[in-house]
Amino acid sequence: MNRKGKIVAIANQKGGVGKTTTSINLAASLAIMEKKVLLIDADPQANATSGTGLTIHDDEVTLYECLVDGADPRLAIKQTETPNLDVLPSSIDLVGAELEMAEMTKREFILKGILEQVRYNYDYVIIDCLPSLGIITVNALTAADSVLVPVQCEIFAFEGLSKLKNTINMVRQYLNPALQMEGIVLSMYDKRLRLANIVMNEVKRHSSDRVFDTIIHRNARIGEAPSMHQPVILYDATCKGASSFLKLAKEFLEYNDDLNIIKKKKQKV
Repeated sequence: MNRKGKIVAIANQKGGVGKTTTSINLAASLAIMEKKVLLIDADPQANATSGTGLTIHDDEVTLYECLVDGADPRLAIKQTETPNLDVLPSSIDLVGAELEMAEMTKREFILKGILEQVRYNYDYVIIDCLPSLGIITVNALTAADSVLVPVQCEIFAFEGLSKLKNTINMVRQYLNPALQMEGIVLSMYDKRLRLANIVMNEVKRHSSDRVFDTIIHRNARIGEAPSMHQPVILYDATCKGASSFLKLAKEFLEYNDDLNIIKKKKQKV
């Protein structure tokens, strides 16, 4: 294959900003657009794993075994119901991985080594990061080509963003000079709320990084989809939430100059 899957870490150490929701639904939307996608669940809560319909048993290989025991990632990767979407799953065991990795040599490069074994099978590799800036998140940033940051349209939208940017700059300086900022995605937007509009305008006005034009609106179907263990595009393809993530995926592909499949389809019509 001629692919060298672009690795995108979806990160923000502030919890509750929509990282996992963005990871699952951007990955699924790219897959629906006929891109081969690998979603890495790097959070011990394993919500990206269950949210794509996977159930992992105790005897199965997960990201934990890959990071700590050197297991072959190809033994851990699972296909999902979404065409073109695979997942490297997580488990609660990942909680202890940071302590076990602390004494390892070149500990910041372990995930990079894992992904070098499989990235060539995919167009995009999406990493759902922990809401922290620990060893696993630093591993994700060291392995990644770019970082996408979800920011909620709420009062504490900027909380932690400067810390994350400082971490990104340190990773660039010492571990991954080529790391780029993919951009900021505004999420949980409710146009009825005056504060949400203020935050949206402030982020667009003051951020030195690219802010995606697509905004992810609050939508009941987005909230319901995880309980059905499906990306929203499979749960209800006609809802506003599915449309928002498909639009985000299209903008993402435009930014990466990778809309060839979509253009070809239009030409055939």
